Amino acid sequence: MEIKMKKLTETAITPSRGSKYAAGYDLYADIKEAMTIEPHTVGKVPTGLSFQLPEGYFAGIFARSGLAAKEDLAPANMVGVCDSDYTGEYIVMLRNYGNKPRVVEPGERIAQMIVMPFLSVEFNEVEELDETERGAGGFGSTGKN
Repeated sequence: MEIKMKKLTETAITPSRGSKYAAGYDLYADIKEAMTIEPHTVGKVPTGLSFQLPEGYFAGIFARSGLAAKEDLAPANMVGVCDSDYTGEYIVMLRNYGNKPRVVEPGERIAQMIVMPFLSVEFNEVEELDETERGAGGFGSTGKN
């Protein structure tokens, strides 16, 4: 599948995969100088990129596991959702979940983007739902194993 991408700056970096079978494409910080994100605050990190996704697809913006585990930085909204009709710049809202200031360097990998299909549905209001074995059992209702 081909995705249309527009570089909004000369320094923007095309997303890349870390390995042949990686689902996520790394997004890079398109900043001119290092950016400090203070503990428990959010920094807006531009990518310098915009995309045009095919109808029926969206881009999920996920944390990079190494950045989250080692630097306490992850998307503030946990998973960003970029719809196919959004063609503006992709900006990653990185939250510092740690207790020390964290620095994002120019060109640093800040998140990963996964392009996924979705179903467009219609909701049909009913009086009752079909019975299932689980029913309304919520959190932890299926046991630990």
